[in-house]
Amino acid sequence: MTQQKKRRVAIIGPGNIGTDLMIKILRHGKHIEMGAMVGIDPASDGLARAARMGVAVTHEGVEGLARLPVFDEIDIVFDATSAGAHVRNDAFLRKLRPSLRMVDLTPAAIGPYCIPVVNGDRHADAPNLNMVTCGGQATIPMVAAVARVAPVHYAEIVASIASKSAGPGTRANIDEFTETTSRAIVEVGGARAGKAIIIMNPAEPPLIMRDTVYCLAALDADQDAIRASVRAMAADVASYVPGYRLKQEVQFERFGPENAPNLPELGRQAGLKVSIFLEVEGAAHYLPAYAGNLDIMTSAAMATAERIAAGMSAAALAA
Repeated sequence: MTQQKKRRVAIIGPGNIGTDLMIKILRHGKHIEMGAMVGIDPASDGLARAARMGVAVTHEGVEGLARLPVFDEIDIVFDATSAGAHVRNDAFLRKLRPSLRMVDLTPAAIGPYCIPVVNGDRHADAPNLNMVTCGGQATIPMVAAVARVAPVHYAEIVASIASKSAGPGTRANIDEFTETTSRAIVEVGGARAGKAIIIMNPAEPPLIMRDTVYCLAALDADQDAIRASVRAMAADVASYVPGYRLKQEVQFERFGPENAPNLPELGRQAGLKVSIFLEVEGAAHYLPAYAGNLDIMTSAAMATAERIAAGMSAAALAA
């Protein structure tokens, strides 16, 4: 049997996320392998680390990437910069190589939202896929788990992360974080309306990422079906994020017409409140274990790129 060749990837942004993603790919890449690391600071620790590990580097941004000899061999580009930078990076690279596949780890959302366990196959051929946000990757699978067995009127997520795990890119994109996650709760999670909240906890020692998901489902929803669906979805996420886990059993509370909550966008709505409590511990490949918020982003992005690369190789063999 012919061995499928690995697809080369480039990472734009040699910060914490980009460096962790690089190490994951170098250690565990099945269908993908590192081609280049791209930054804008010649003194970047991430670029220096990449060079020591034998990866081609440039500190001249995407323009420098285009000048690297390996550029013509790159099939997939991860962007771990910022929302504004990603818009420019995508436009520049798309002119040079229209066939490049972009995996966007910023909240720019040029392309469709991608949560691997929910809709990873739905946009397999999209030129640009957006990985939503760390909070979205952690919580939207739970909203979808409820929505696949019962109508969800409203979903609200609260993502609590260690302040130390929030770099300058995250802090500069807080508005985009909440807006992108809220939209994805509806478009991917399946809720009629949604809201996202992020909390940066300054506690010392830093706390592991915690997420709370509240859904208001149909009043007559089957509680046993919801429990089973949530457990199954948690196991699916844990297949590529081993530190992802439920902290306790799913909680339920009924709100009838006499005490229906007043919901944003929907007004008063009776229903079954579903409360889901999560913890995300990082794999500590490069980032500390408490930075589960960053680890789930890099893990989801890598899982998405692996699926893209496998599809490209299969298509090449079939041609």
